[in-house]
Amino acid sequence: MAWFKRKEKGITTSTEEKKDIPKGLWYKSPTGKIVDSKELEKNFYVSPEDDYHVRIGSKEYFEILFDDNEFEELDAKLTSKDPLKFEDTKKYPDRLKAAQDKTNLVDAVRCAVGKSKGKELVIAAMDFAFIGGSMGSVVGEKIARAADYALKNKLPFMIISKSGGARMMEAALSLMQLAKTSVKLAQLAEAKLPYISLCTDPTTGGTTASFAMLGDINIAEPGALIGFAGPRIVRDTTGKELPDGFQTSEFLLEHGFLDFITHRKALKNKVNLYIDLITNQPLRA
Repeated sequence: MAWFKRKEKGITTSTEEKKDIPKGLWYKSPTGKIVDSKELEKNFYVSPEDDYHVRIGSKEYFEILFDDNEFEELDAKLTSKDPLKFEDTKKYPDRLKAAQDKTNLVDAVRCAVGKSKGKELVIAAMDFAFIGGSMGSVVGEKIARAADYALKNKLPFMIISKSGGARMMEAALSLMQLAKTSVKLAQLAEAKLPYISLCTDPTTGGTTASFAMLGDINIAEPGALIGFAGPRIVRDTTGKELPDGFQTSEFLLEHGFLDFITHRKALKNKVNLYIDLITNQPLRA
C-alpha cells in the first residue's frame, strides 16, 4: 500500500526510538475494529471491542470445546469420489485436490470424540474454508458415522454447522445426505441421547434444511447468518424488502427458530450445561 512506501532513502531509526510491535498479524472486523491476532485468539476469536465473532473452523472449535485440546478424530481420511464425472471450470477431483492443498483439510467436516468438562462428547465441526463448507457425500457419511459412534458408546452428540449448503458437484448424491443425517439423529432421539446443534456464520441451504435445525437444543453464535436461501435470493424471489436483521441469529431467536444464542467464550460451559439438563445429571461446575 502507498503509505508503506518510504520516499526518502537512507533514513535510519535508532534502537532507542524503535517501538515494540505486537506479535502476529492484525485482524480488522467488519465494523472497522482492529485487533492483534494473538489477542483475538486469547479472546476465543471474538473481537474484544465490538464482540464480533470471527469465522473459525474445526481446529479452533476443538480447542475451545475439548479439555486440553485432546481428542480422537473419527474417519479422518474419508474422501470424496467423482461418480458423476462432474466438471465446471475445473474437474471435480481437481477442485477437491486444490481445496485439500489450500486448507490442509480432507473435506468440509471433521468429527472427533474427547472429554469436555470431564465427560466424553462426540463433535462434528464443519469447515467453511473447504469449498464453502458444502455438504457432499463425505460430509453426510462422516456425520452419520459419528452419530453411530455416539449411539454405540451412548454419548451425547454435537454438530457445529458452517456451510453454504449442498455440494452442487455431487448433485442428487449431496441431497441424499439430508435424509441420511436426519435418520441418524432420529435414532439418537430414540436412544434418548442428547443432540446439540450449533449454528454459526453462515448456516444455509441443505444444512439448515436438515441437521442444523433438528437439535434437542438449537443454539447459535451472536450475529450468525442462518437461513435456507441467502437474503439476496429471498429478496429477488419474493420481490419484497426484508425486515431488519432478517436471517440473523437474533431474528431467529425472536421468532422461535432457536432456543438460545451463546457467546463463544461461554460455549463450552453452556453446551455441557444443556447436556446435563437433558440427561438429568448433576450439573458440572
